[in-house]
Amino acid sequence: MKVLQIILISLTTLSGCKKNEANPYVYTSTDIVNPVKAMTTDSITYLALGDSYTIGQSVSQAESYPYQLTTALSGAGFKTRNPDIIAVTGWTTDELINAIATSPFQTKQYSFVTLLIGVNDQYQGMSQANYTIKFAQVLNTAISYAQGDPNRVFVLSIPDYGVTPFANGNDAVIGPQIDQFNAINAAISAKAGVYYINITAISRQAANDPLLIASDGLHPSGLMYTQWVSMLEPLVATQLNKK
Repeated sequence: MKVLQIILISLTTLSGCKKNEANPYVYTSTDIVNPVKAMTTDSITYLALGDSYTIGQSVSQAESYPYQLTTALSGAGFKTRNPDIIAVTGWTTDELINAIATSPFQTKQYSFVTLLIGVNDQYQGMSQANYTIKFAQVLNTAISYAQGDPNRVFVLSIPDYGVTPFANGNDAVIGPQIDQFNAINAAISAKAGVYYINITAISRQAANDPLLIASDGLHPSGLMYTQWVSMLEPLVATQLNKK
């Protein structure tokens, strides 16, 4: 079991957002992890798997969360290369699996891997049964890319696009469906022993803060991605320092 020292602050910052006491691998936006400086001189490699949220649709490459994450790690003293990314806007979990199978990165191994996939499964009306099978499959692939070490895999929950202008006020339908898909990926992540970072609550702040939404009225802005990275980077850094 992983043991990380965390500081729980400002429980009212995001209403209803609490740390899952049953699973120490789950982190929410109210969990602040102490900053970690590099203790390794190894060159860090990173693979990001996902869809439009991973490539940073409608923001600059530098504002996407994988690139912000590598920048933050570099600032903490890690020798971090630019990420390898397997992600395209609109991809379902099935499409991500198919793309991985033909990617140029099949034989590579990475210091760590992030995975965020599932919103298009929900949007396209694909079954939760299929998502359950395919998410487990792609997560196992992510672990294999991380040298077989689940401690080096970081799953992000699916954001709730129901609060965006694109959803046209249908959050009452979209939000619960997103929660159902997240319940699936959270359970599979817990069983696999990987880290699970709940960024859905952050995404829902966009209902009252338009600065968190990109110019397309759907995807996160660079500011929202910065908030995701503030949760991810200390967790990743802690694991990178472990041999």
